[in-house]
Amino acid sequence: MTTTHDFSGKAVLITGAGGGIGRATALAFAKAGARLMLSDIDLAAVEETASLARAQGGEATARQVDVTREAEVAAMVAATVAAWGRLDCAFNNAGIEIETTLITEADESVYDRIMGVNVKGVWLCLKHELRQMVAQGRGAIVNTASVAGLKGAPRLATYGASKHAVIGLTKSTAAEFGKKNIRINAVCPGVIRTPMAQRWAQVDPEIPARMAALHPIGRIGEPEEVAATVLWLCSDAASFVTGHSQTVDGGFTAI
Repeated sequence: MTTTHDFSGKAVLITGAGGGIGRATALAFAKAGARLMLSDIDLAAVEETASLARAQGGEATARQVDVTREAEVAAMVAATVAAWGRLDCAFNNAGIEIETTLITEADESVYDRIMGVNVKGVWLCLKHELRQMVAQGRGAIVNTASVAGLKGAPRLATYGASKHAVIGLTKSTAAEFGKKNIRINAVCPGVIRTPMAQRWAQVDPEIPARMAALHPIGRIGEPEEVAATVLWLCSDAASFVTGHSQTVDGGFTAI
């Protein structure tokens, strides 16, 4: 999928860039001329993404970051500014699911881990990204939520709760910082062809077909389709869009 957006010279920060939606978005931004700070808990994976971005003519730096640790998040934002002089766009994409049980059978440690990465991680990124964007007078942020943040998610109660929280953070911060010339939106993917979906298929080979049937469009989505939406939300084409949760779900939430 190609993009017509021009991010030449723009400094873009992406978390969870080691694969899936994060990698696809990094490559789309690279094609559009952005300068990238890419992070992931998996250093080898994010270094591969940075290499792929550079192969497409982009500028990219890879960094290992645990988004649940404030010092690492603050250092990531500082490193972005040190490298590129500013922070124009951020895609807070790092997230995990690691949940397959009913809430009655769930382990507290799984709850803590999911909420730590999916909610605290976004909260920390917003905190430090917004400080920089306020100082420079503008910016655009996209947070990865999910269709599970818009409707119930059986056997994914904690994951669903975490994505509802991401939407709440998005709306609240958008309201707080709109007059600072900063836009904050969320993207809510349906089932996308990512390593997460591949893990589900390993549990039950019939899951992909069942998941495709839940989407009126008749298939699951591709990471590049989510990436295209993220770029649009970060672009001037979306200059009057903030506090919005944009579905990319093949109609999943329409039924």
